[in-house]
Amino acid sequence: REVKPNKEGYHKVHVTSTQQLAKHALQQPGFECFVHVSTVGVHGHIESGRADENYRFAPGDDYQSTKLDGELWLRSYAQEHGLPFSIVRPAPIMGPGDMRLLKLFKMASGGYFPIIGRGKGMYHFVHVDDLTNVMLHCGIRSNARSETFIAAGDEPISLIDIVNTIARKLGRRVRIFRLPITPFYIASSICETLFPLIGRQPPIYRRRVDFYTKDRVFDNSKARTLLDYQFIYDNERSIEETASWYLAQGLMK
Repeated sequence: REVKPNKEGYHKVHVTSTQQLAKHALQQPGFECFVHVSTVGVHGHIESGRADENYRFAPGDDYQSTKLDGELWLRSYAQEHGLPFSIVRPAPIMGPGDMRLLKLFKMASGGYFPIIGRGKGMYHFVHVDDLTNVMLHCGIRSNARSETFIAAGDEPISLIDIVNTIARKLGRRVRIFRLPITPFYIASSICETLFPLIGRQPPIYRRRVDFYTKDRVFDNSKARTLLDYQFIYDNERSIEETASWYLAQGLMK
């Protein structure tokens, strides 16, 4: 999820690789189901309520737009060639082994946590075990064929509650303070333009600013009803397991 790779690089991973795998899978005797992993990011910012699988597409960056391209290609190819498939759109993934959220956990344990803008910053996670369970259900259940499923926990959580829960699980106290959003959007736009020219990863970019300001709230009822899957992990348990794993690995220093 770095900014440095260009759209061509993301296209190779999300579209070209999907094309090669799907075509190869179709040649395998007894092949049952191609489970394609996309992202809830194809929906972009959720204006109100909980977004389900039919919510409009609005990818916000090259990562998300090429994920959507991979989805659309697969659906068209599968219909034309008879490839059995299911699509899973995971929410941001939490749990042992995750490294993407480490910086957030470190910041929450540092005593002070800045929040950009005035929004609540609603977020929706899925524990890695719930995600893999959904993927397995998609692979073995016949009623999952040609269907798309959002894999997200039962309840969203605000960024403020995330930070306070992390601090509590780590036995720390944290003070939250707010900063104006406009300077960060300006700085991120400038960094995204200039830093790739010198081969450097931008220190701040728009997607990271969006983390503080965009709401991402989803409806997992299709997975619960059609797949008959009950999500195991709530936010409290997911954060606790992730924090424990970071501590066990010596990553919270």
